Amino acid sequence: MLVTYLAHDLDDPSIWRRVEMLRRGGAQVRVAGFRRSGGPLPEPAIVLGRTANGRMVQRVAAVAAALHRIARLLPPTGKAEVVLARNLEMLMLGAALQRRRPLRLVYELLDIHAMVLGTGAKSRAVRKAEAALMRRSALVVVSSPAFLSRYLGDYGQPQIPPLLVENKPFSDALPAAPTAARRDDGRLVIGWFGMLRCQFSLAALDRLTRAAPGRFRVVLRGRPALDVLPDFQEVIATNPDMEYLGPYRWPDDLAKIYGEVDLAWLIDRYQAGQNSDWLLPNRLYEGCLNGAVPIVLNGTEVARHVQAWGCGPTLASAEDEAIRSGLSALDAQALARFRQALAAIPRDRLHMDRAECGALTRAICGTAPPLSEVAA
Repeated sequence: MLVTYLAHDLDDPSIWRRVEMLRRGGAQVRVAGFRRSGGPLPEPAIVLGRTANGRMVQRVAAVAAALHRIARLLPPTGKAEVVLARNLEMLMLGAALQRRRPLRLVYELLDIHAMVLGTGAKSRAVRKAEAALMRRSALVVVSSPAFLSRYLGDYGQPQIPPLLVENKPFSDALPAAPTAARRDDGRLVIGWFGMLRCQFSLAALDRLTRAAPGRFRVVLRGRPALDVLPDFQEVIATNPDMEYLGPYRWPDDLAKIYGEVDLAWLIDRYQAGQNSDWLLPNRLYEGCLNGAVPIVLNGTEVARHVQAWGCGPTLASAEDEAIRSGLSALDAQALARFRQALAAIPRDRLHMDRAECGALTRAICGTAPPLSEVAA
């Protein structure tokens, strides 16, 4: 089966993780999409133009400009074809292709943009357009069950078959459970890894470390969104207890980077009360898989998972005092209990193997049932 993957940001590593998952599942994959930064791509792709983080109007304009070129850039192959469209603007392109030739259209809905959650005329118009495009789709792929209930359900979007694909890392061999051994010098090392785009988190961790010098150390790795965090470099440079160590290789470096911290910061207030409360981030699975105790905020979907597993502290609120008191209470015994709970989580709840890649790929391609029979 040929899968044409329409990607909103070819520079986002998660795009290429999905490509690898589909290939491990047996699909032939070609990739087309927009770029948001420079440098070489992991492999050749059809570049449709450039877009910018957070600028939905500009992104829609760039997609509109590509509409008349998409059929020429992606000619028919004579094979049965699936178009997997990541995010709403790419669904527009997928529908344009579908009007020109028969294909199976699948909508990958992994972030809920603030624009579609408003009550004004613009938000209602965007949701109406999304609904029309969804009715052309055979399947909607989500990474969290809260996207089904809190957005698609609560906002009355069309009921099309759903497929839950959690953001679990994958490899051919199931990794061993993490060991419980960690430093015991009274200092807690917090890791904030991945896409760094939460101004609240940067400021809260800065205040936490400054309020108790030497008690906490914060290590940041990944890709900072400098358009959202304009003071990122200044905060890191002026705080001796915070350190940015740059990007990392996925999945090669996961065991190392999580193994060097005690706690994984899973709090995200970038879209507080909306997308940030509903998502299940990569760092949930990566951290738990590699023995880093997760820090979560009460009332969020990620907190619901951590509470069910009993593997980390749940902060009562996002106030500074709640963060300080919640983390200061973590002694060696509490950390040991949380690490034991991490080791007890079934590995397949945190990790995707080749067989699961195959099941999910078949569901996307329409050769296996969706959510109820193949969800993690």
